[in-house]
Amino acid sequence: MIRELQEEDIETVLTIWKEENVKAHDFITASYWYSQIGMMKRALPQSEVYVYLDSKNNIAGFIGLAGEYIAGLFVTHKKQSDGIGKQLLDYVKTQKSKLTLKAYEKNQRAIDFYQREGFVTKEVNVDEETGEKEFVMFWKK
Repeated sequence: MIRELQEEDIETVLTIWKEENVKAHDFITASYWYSQIGMMKRALPQSEVYVYLDSKNNIAGFIGLAGEYIAGLFVTHKKQSDGIGKQLLDYVKTQKSKLTLKAYEKNQRAIDFYQREGFVTKEVNVDEETGEKEFVMFWKK
């Protein structure tokens, strides 16, 4: 089941965000992600966030948006490849006519996923904070 983020979800979502960023982006120091937790904690309640609840009503993933920009899509490591990311993405595609996102070049798994879901790379930039190359990807109905 997919539903909007509730206040009591924030700590769980932050934990998923931190753990999965460290795993997916092992080319960036873990300390960078830890340094971003405060900012994320402040941003989550002000963002459009949807969580995926598994059969036991545990949060197994989430997608966060700022307008048409996907700020993040994360699924717990144990539940990856179960179709949860696709379900979250499909959910927001029903509400938006176009979407953009950024994915690090070295995160090939994410790039492959978004390409399968119809996203195309519009430009390549360097993330000023990490120094890593990132793809700006776009989807339109």
